[in-house]
Amino acid sequence: MTLQLPAPDGTLRTYEPRTAPLPAAPGTPFTSRTVLAAAHVVADPRADTAPGSPAAVDWDATLAFRRHLWSHGLGVAEAMDTAQRGMGLDWAGAAELIRRSAAEARAAGGRIACGAGTDQLTGGTLAGVRAAYEEQLAVVEEAGAQAILMASRALAATAAGPDDYLEIYGGLLRQAAEPVILHWLGPMFDPALEGYWGSADLDAATDTFLAVVAAHPDKVDGVKISLLDARRETDLRRRLPPGVRCYTGDDFHYPELIAGDAQGFSHALLGVFDPLGPLAAQAVRLLDTGDVTGFRELLDPTVELSRHLFRPPTRFYKTGVVLLAWLAGHQSHFTMVGGLQSARSLPHLARAYELADGLGLFPDPKLAEDRMRTLLALYGVTG
Repeated sequence: MTLQLPAPDGTLRTYEPRTAPLPAAPGTPFTSRTVLAAAHVVADPRADTAPGSPAAVDWDATLAFRRHLWSHGLGVAEAMDTAQRGMGLDWAGAAELIRRSAAEARAAGGRIACGAGTDQLTGGTLAGVRAAYEEQLAVVEEAGAQAILMASRALAATAAGPDDYLEIYGGLLRQAAEPVILHWLGPMFDPALEGYWGSADLDAATDTFLAVVAAHPDKVDGVKISLLDARRETDLRRRLPPGVRCYTGDDFHYPELIAGDAQGFSHALLGVFDPLGPLAAQAVRLLDTGDVTGFRELLDPTVELSRHLFRPPTRFYKTGVVLLAWLAGHQSHFTMVGGLQSARSLPHLARAYELADGLGLFPDPKLAEDRMRTLLALYGVTG
């Protein structure tokens, strides 16, 4: 059977769905790269919520998805922006997510790192920013997870310049129990983070960022770079102290950055590895054997889908991620916390389906086809 998929110009085009998925078997963690997938949360579609109210999370489905990622050898980056931090999931919900997922990781033997930020604040002082970070860092450490120090909207709004970043991050790193991951999230993911590290000049911001790392190399496991600029990430990676990893967060150039060059490579902490999990795992296992060509041949074709999901406004990529989780059978509905399922157009969602189906990402292509047909009918598209 075929589907009639809407194009951006409003016309319909005929698409013939794939009939077989790409074979992908569960496996153990990788040996050549550290790879974490930033995971989404599953909303409770039966909850009686209202705009602005706390998120209602389907904990069973949310944790089941994490077990799916661990089963393929991936680590989980928890309570990050992919989990709708600051876009539907508040700090109370994130703290519960961290506690539950960390306990699940221990039971499953899976790797987990969790985001600590300042999203319980709406404004304030530098002292308030530091206290908010400390509160969240304590929750992550008490849960037994590695901490990811997320970029802070409150710090971006409060800091007078680079020295304030050096002071805040320096204090946090000195008191961190274990080495953390520092996350530089660009303004394309969150416009409130414009000018992070004290300057809109990215060269100056990079110098400040690296100064934080250089002052505390024993407390920094790695840095996650989400600027969608492969050249800048490569240059920054080469300036890191020995032993400090670079985790790519570049959803546009990840194959080349993970593959690396003669001077090094990036590890990965990526939102796009939420829908790509099994295929990404298969690709990294080829890299484990030294097969860089096979790795690129498998992962390069996924970039078109990733660029589509993360197209501007980039921060709404979560909508496509959750759509694909529903189509793949990981959840029973296409509902998101905060109603974010409405953030992308039907043509955008249809193209995401088409690209994912072409890659063989759906374990049951017929289920995905049927669910896509249901979504189209809800929008009045039949045939």
